[in-house]
Amino acid sequence: MNNTFLYLITVLIWGSTWIAINYQLGHVAPEASIVYRFGLAAIVLFTYCKLKNLRLRFSLRHHLQFFLFGVTLFSFNYYLLYSAQQHINSALTCIAFSMIMFFNVFNARIWYGTHITKQVYLGGSLGLLGIVTLFWPQVSDTQLGAETLLGLGFCILGTLVASTGNMLSMRNQKLKLPLIPAMTWGMTYGAIFMAIIAMAQGKNFSFDYTFSYISSLLYLSIFGSVIAFASYLTLLNRIGAHKASYASVMFPAVAVIISTVVEGFAWTTYTFVGLLFILAGNLVVLIRSKKQLTAASCTEKQTNSAEEADVNQTKLKTQS
Repeated sequence: MNNTFLYLITVLIWGSTWIAINYQLGHVAPEASIVYRFGLAAIVLFTYCKLKNLRLRFSLRHHLQFFLFGVTLFSFNYYLLYSAQQHINSALTCIAFSMIMFFNVFNARIWYGTHITKQVYLGGSLGLLGIVTLFWPQVSDTQLGAETLLGLGFCILGTLVASTGNMLSMRNQKLKLPLIPAMTWGMTYGAIFMAIIAMAQGKNFSFDYTFSYISSLLYLSIFGSVIAFASYLTLLNRIGAHKASYASVMFPAVAVIISTVVEGFAWTTYTFVGLLFILAGNLVVLIRSKKQLTAASCTEKQTNSAEEADVNQTKLKTQS
């Protein structure tokens, strides 16, 4: 699959998961819903790995890597974000979580020495400005008190934890660990860790047998977890965390469009201006500059020249 297709899958699926998450809230504790979501996703992935004969046996050191990967990307980060929404509205949560792009930029620089261009900073800033503008009516009504600061603290910490999970996924690739098995074990450990947290808090593992809860759980597990994470993490390793994570800035744009169709959301000037900023930022981040295209072309020519030289050298040795 090419990068554009993977990017679209990630944006469209995760931009629509907010509807499914709304159906998850209510009778079942959020911690329990996280366990069900990633536990079911892990079962699906284990089944896939068995059918495809993918490697599932790894060393203890690798399992420790999978544990950290799972806790940061499929468990504790969600717990913190759910906790944040108990203190602040979803608009502030969305804005704070969109900061993951900047966390990824700085973490990629610290962890792997990744060079970040001005183009990425500009695009990210435009995207964040777009989200703030999009939700400005809700943000402007928020009072900055202890409750709001606590919620923002949970959200920013959850975003930082998720960014760490992104870096660990890149670490998996550098260790030559296959993506799907790594996700399989990561989601397994994430679900187990969240189950322990829930039991420590005395949470009840009840279940909602309504069609809305079960269907939303299936959507979040298969599409929102298995397919979207596989697409995003593949993209993460192909184009870098700083560019792949701009998808998180695009989620609100997709959510607004879906809300318009499903819930009759009424657009305002803030909606139009915010979406324009988000789309402009997306173009700035993802479109390759002339300098990058020239460098890529030169690299390709050098690679082709090296391959031709190897072929010629092989022919000479054969002839002699």
